[in-house]
Amino acid sequence: MRYHDPVVRALVFCSVIWALVGMAAGVYIAAELVWPTLDFGWPALSYGRLRALHTNAVIFGFGVSALMGTAFYSVQRTCHVPLALPRLAWFCAVAWQLGVAAGGASLLAGWTGGKEYAELEWPFDIAIAIVWVSFGVVFFLTIARRAVRPIYVSNWFYGALIIVIAMLHIVNSLAVPVTLSKSYSLFAGAQDAIVQWWYGHNAVGFLLTGGFLGMLYYFLPKQADRPIWSYRLSILAFWAFTYSYIWAGPHHLHYSAIPEWVQSLGMVMSLVLLAPSWATMVNGVMTVAGAWQKLKTDPALKFIVLSLAFYGLATFEGPMMSIRSVNVVSHFTDWTIGHVHSGALGWNAMITFGTFYFLVPRLVGAPLRSVRLANIHFWLALAGTMLYVLAMWGAGVSQGLLWLALDDIGELSFSFKDIMASMAPYYALRLVAGLLFFAGAVLMAANLWWTVRGRCTVAVAPPSVADAAGAMRGEA
Repeated sequence: MRYHDPVVRALVFCSVIWALVGMAAGVYIAAELVWPTLDFGWPALSYGRLRALHTNAVIFGFGVSALMGTAFYSVQRTCHVPLALPRLAWFCAVAWQLGVAAGGASLLAGWTGGKEYAELEWPFDIAIAIVWVSFGVVFFLTIARRAVRPIYVSNWFYGALIIVIAMLHIVNSLAVPVTLSKSYSLFAGAQDAIVQWWYGHNAVGFLLTGGFLGMLYYFLPKQADRPIWSYRLSILAFWAFTYSYIWAGPHHLHYSAIPEWVQSLGMVMSLVLLAPSWATMVNGVMTVAGAWQKLKTDPALKFIVLSLAFYGLATFEGPMMSIRSVNVVSHFTDWTIGHVHSGALGWNAMITFGTFYFLVPRLVGAPLRSVRLANIHFWLALAGTMLYVLAMWGAGVSQGLLWLALDDIGELSFSFKDIMASMAPYYALRLVAGLLFFAGAVLMAANLWWTVRGRCTVAVAPPSVADAAGAMRGEA
């Protein structure tokens, strides 16, 4: 028997391609905010359509492909068995790429359900559900066939990702089809808003946070060559995270028509999330505490340690922004954009980059082609993320305060048009930041391509039955 790693390699390759596509679209729409005529009057190049393509390509193309690939890789090694139903795993990998590509084309054509992170129309929603359930079948059957009794914590997070995202997607996508390209949500008004942000925030929580925590708990100990500092703390953090996060979505709907107690519940549970989020960050930092010397030579570890710092920042900032007195300034401003990208660039992308730098050489049994290029990528990614976040913080705080400013007779001191015209310097800085981050991603893609070019995936066998029986909890 051999581990089924070719499907992992294919998913990593697709993830890198989608990273380039999604980030290129992000840079282009950032440029459109500086030069609005860059759409050349073509609807497919308009900000509204390209922005949806950007988020879908990055989240579902880059992010989910990476999560599928790393889940398939780590679940085999933590369970000491090959993937169950490898053909179904290949179906998941191929069908997901086709779905993201076709969905992106539909968005450029103007097909949209109008929901954040759920823009795709009903035929794609059905296809996504089928592929996602297939992903879950492969993952959970592999765990069911495991050769070791303990279920390692990374699999807990990947499992929560699969179960909760399936539930969120199916409920939020309930709709009445009108034509092949148009449907209307089964929910309406305030109820629709609550369901959408129950979905939207928990998509962030269980996909962009929980799923990547599964990646962290497997690949960080591998990169640091040390066991998790506290396995018990990781399990406590998992359950606290799971039970708290699911209630936090209404903090997106402060000062709206939904019941005030629902808004308050979202705020309180967002603040409760500080505990499991920072427990995980502390656990990660303490895991690498004895391996700091490796940071001088290992670019993969540099990325993952930096991602922990941004994870701590984003999971502190989010609960603070859920407080009403802060939210009244931050909501509908670029401060929210800065917060999202401190997590998306600093946490999700950084940990994925570090994981790929660690994983790809092992998949092909060859060293990384250029450590120097990886280090250049690290500094480009750090500079791009910091400049982006600082620019959006400045723009967002300015917008929030100016929109709240009143003159002596209680009227708005500044018009919306005047405030947005003053944003030009911030948007120019965001464009520069995006170019820096994108340039780093291009270097990574080239570096990984040179590493794997002409090489086959290394065949690796599971440990013997005797070795598997003696495996310790937390062994990865």
